[in-house]
Amino acid sequence: MSTQRTNRREMFKLVGEVCESLAEELGFELVDIEYVKEFGSYFLRVFIDKPGGVTSDDCEEMSVRLSPILDEKDPIKEPYYLEVSSPGLDRPLKTDKDLKRNLNKEVEIKLYKALNKVKNYQGRLVEFNDDTIIIEDGSGEVISLPRDLISLVRLVIKF
Repeated sequence: MSTQRTNRREMFKLVGEVCESLAEELGFELVDIEYVKEFGSYFLRVFIDKPGGVTSDDCEEMSVRLSPILDEKDPIKEPYYLEVSSPGLDRPLKTDKDLKRNLNKEVEIKLYKALNKVKNYQGRLVEFNDDTIIIEDGSGEVISLPRDLISLVRLVIKF
């Protein structure tokens, strides 16, 4: 394994621990962390949520409190921009906690490779376990999808 890969993993672990601890302290849920390079600049994006949704004031509070902690621990060696935001309505459902919170809601699921010649599914989230996610489609058919084939799960947004 390359040193760069190991360092990136260690960086994510440390950043995740710091963000998780602070988010919990402030009454938020840490949803996701991204570290990307865009247009020549690095961005550390921290996504938080709470029941009823987060406000711009919540994001600002998390950012103001998080920045000095990250500066002190210095897990990222190159200069970067810190962004704290809401995950948005169409955020991916990544954890069991996300799935549990959204049971009986309409979801769309995309697979890495087709199952029965289909890669995209939509239906009501009925159940899940470590191995499968089960939905009921519009015709009442119950479909069990292996989690290791799933690339994306998110809520269906209806306007």
